Amino acid sequence: MGHKNTFNPFRRLHFYAAWLITPLLITLSLSGIGFLFYTDVEKNIYEHEFFGDSGITTKQSMDEAIQQISHQYPDYTIAKISIMEDPYNNRVTIQNSTGETQYIFLDHHNQIVASQNAEQTYSNLMRNFHSSLLTEETWVRYMVELTACWTVFLIVSGIYMTFKKKLLTAKSAKASKPFRFQKIHAVLGLIIAIPLIVIILTGIPWSVFMGSHISKLGQEYPALGRTELRYNPPQSDVNEIPWATRSLDQPVSGQGDGHEDHHLTGEISINLDYQQSLAAIIKQAQAEQISRPFSIIYPSNEFGVFTVSKGSNTGVTGLDVSPYEETTAYFDQYSGELIAKIDFADYGIIGKWFTWGIPLHEGHLFGVANKILNLLVCLTFLATIVMGFTSWMKRIKPGDLNLPQRINKPWSIGALLTVLILGVLMPLFGLSVLIILLIELTIYYITRNKARIAS
Repeated sequence: MGHKNTFNPFRRLHFYAAWLITPLLITLSLSGIGFLFYTDVEKNIYEHEFFGDSGITTKQSMDEAIQQISHQYPDYTIAKISIMEDPYNNRVTIQNSTGETQYIFLDHHNQIVASQNAEQTYSNLMRNFHSSLLTEETWVRYMVELTACWTVFLIVSGIYMTFKKKLLTAKSAKASKPFRFQKIHAVLGLIIAIPLIVIILTGIPWSVFMGSHISKLGQEYPALGRTELRYNPPQSDVNEIPWATRSLDQPVSGQGDGHEDHHLTGEISINLDYQQSLAAIIKQAQAEQISRPFSIIYPSNEFGVFTVSKGSNTGVTGLDVSPYEETTAYFDQYSGELIAKIDFADYGIIGKWFTWGIPLHEGHLFGVANKILNLLVCLTFLATIVMGFTSWMKRIKPGDLNLPQRINKPWSIGALLTVLILGVLMPLFGLSVLIILLIELTIYYITRNKARIAS
């Protein structure tokens, strides 16, 4: 970096950014910790739903259970059937025209055990709190993404200032408390720098701006994303049904994203002539070495297919699998034959990044160790924030805010290049810095002209 004026703008940006985004940083850290252990929490608070019994000893087929659910919930449509691994109960996701989602749990006799409002579950509440502060407002999600971007800058600028001030080696003559807190703040920041950036980067798939554009890039270039089949599923062979009945209404269901429980729409018709039963599709999926847990989504139209998938980022307790086990298979709705299958190995670099990164971010990529690592990063980050503000509070005097004074010099090439690179990589950050630069330039020219007039 240049030597003219790098430290001062970094120090000022670091200081003001810390003050502005700290409330959201604390919220994101605490909600992230809460979400880390959602599977453990839900297995305890929803023990009856997940593992309970209906008390009915008569066994019915899965197709009969779907018929029963359709009759009991006439205003809802079947969105997804989750075939769980023992000892979990199977789960049927239903949704009405207003977007309200319910989970219906079935025991080993395929009898209804309980229902659950999806929005009120612990995992979905924590997820919504983490992404939009329970508001579901787009502008809040933009603020969350902007906070994540500025956190990257805080890390970069913090590392630079730590070594520029020689905080790791320098000793204060008086060994003052502010200096000690500042040094602890710097050391903690260095320790979590890399894992914190990894957590931020793996959270990008949910971001409203960068995430949507990266996902769109993956769709436009399937070699980078999740293959053409993932975005344009194959079609069933309509010749499997008689010509005279091909114009009749056929089942339709919504297909979700990585957390498909939250955006399922559409209507279906069940037990139509010539369409395979759920039992047949389940049997066929297992014959294709697709083991539990997996989900089944009905065909979306007369040409649609049964979609059977195993996901590493479903956000559903008991349904997540290792990224390397993730698969999506398409079965002809009339013959039941496998048409196509996509595995993790078929994904491009973006698809693999999303598939691998989301469970790492959520804390279930490599079991309990992942949860503990993420927990330690979050706790250390909170301690870093506390130490940073404590060191500043220890330095101020009554009536003196001790704000970083602006050096009235142009920013160095190094400072400009750093924010430019980060701005290109993180557009929301770039836009916010552009506004700051315009303000800085305005202040610089105003103060310079005043100085000339005074002299």
